[in-house]
Amino acid sequence: MKISLALLFLCFIPLLQGRAPAPQIRELTVSKNTSQNPSIFFSGIPGDGELTAAVNRFLRACGWFDCVKDRKNADYTLDGKDEGKSFLLYLKMGGVPAGAWRFNKHTSARSSAKTAVDTIIEKSFKELKVKGFCRSKIAFCARTAPGVSNIYTCDIDGHDMEQLTFFRALCVEPCWTPRGLSICYSKYGRTGIDVLETTIAKPRRSRLISGSQGINAGASVSPDGRYMAVIRSPDHQVDIYVIELASGRRRRLTKDKAVEASPCWSPDGKYVFYVSDESGRPRIIRHALDNNRRFRLPTVGSDAVTPDCSGDGKVAYATRVNGRYTIAVYDSVKGSNKQVVDLPGEWESPGWAADNRQLVCKRTYRGKQELCVIDTWSGNTRLLVSPKVPVSMPSWSQCEPRTGVR
Repeated sequence: MKISLALLFLCFIPLLQGRAPAPQIRELTVSKNTSQNPSIFFSGIPGDGELTAAVNRFLRACGWFDCVKDRKNADYTLDGKDEGKSFLLYLKMGGVPAGAWRFNKHTSARSSAKTAVDTIIEKSFKELKVKGFCRSKIAFCARTAPGVSNIYTCDIDGHDMEQLTFFRALCVEPCWTPRGLSICYSKYGRTGIDVLETTIAKPRRSRLISGSQGINAGASVSPDGRYMAVIRSPDHQVDIYVIELASGRRRRLTKDKAVEASPCWSPDGKYVFYVSDESGRPRIIRHALDNNRRFRLPTVGSDAVTPDCSGDGKVAYATRVNGRYTIAVYDSVKGSNKQVVDLPGEWESPGWAADNRQLVCKRTYRGKQELCVIDTWSGNTRLLVSPKVPVSMPSWSQCEPRTGVR
């Protein structure tokens, strides 16, 4: 079912003229009652082509507006004015002022554009409590040689790709720490698999998090940053453990003959979700930490794997439907369980954006691996990155990664 947004005004505020004091910000309410995103026409920022192009890129990448080239047919118009070290943006609906903002220019046009579009998103969709996420990053694996895969990051538009790790080994399953300070991942060595953590800020530093004998893999850090769920096999049996990061104390969640994989946390930290083959086929289990009660999630298709939980509690997962993997979302509040993409190819490893609406996924199609973004409300998709080397296992940060550089 397609859901989209219509913006309604609470009041109207006159726009600024000339170099007036800092503009007031409009408050808008949101109603889900039409079949498309609101359309927006951006006329640009005269005199600053680089900034104009950057704002355009992030308006398109954010997924909350349909960018159009015709002012007359747009629900919203966005006009800009360059003021040297700052710039102004004016938002109108039907020719009526809806908002006005002044922004200082950052060290790069892309950084300035991220701040501007985040502000427009948060103010335009305030009733939905949408969090601006243009400054978030997507981590993923790229295989550059046989047996060699490292962790890379990119912006939400697929640009500014950067290599994070430089091992001559297989580094996979990246996950962000809650404040975006670092990424944890599994590193395959000669004697086993370890979980390492590498900082985002330069000079980057790596440290061992879980490195006991056997398997240490699939790390997922709790929303408060205190714990890490991980797959371990110290006694040759693959089970889920929770490690208190400050003390190193371990709690074993499972102890059975089933194989567990892909843990992730609920947003309140009360549950760990993971995949178990105890029924003979991979299924997703919700494990309550306070009483160890387990609940098997209802899923569409078969072989449900690689769950990821959104900030509002929805669980996305890959599942086999008609002989191929696709992406589905389980919403326990609404009681819904639906497939969210219906395009050819194998779709795997979903990861939620901070807006609780979009997912980044791996798609394998015609022998090529690429990363795509799915709008779970409409089913629309966009290509994120399609490099010459295979890419996989994307993870979307829930905030701006702390690099130490503006």
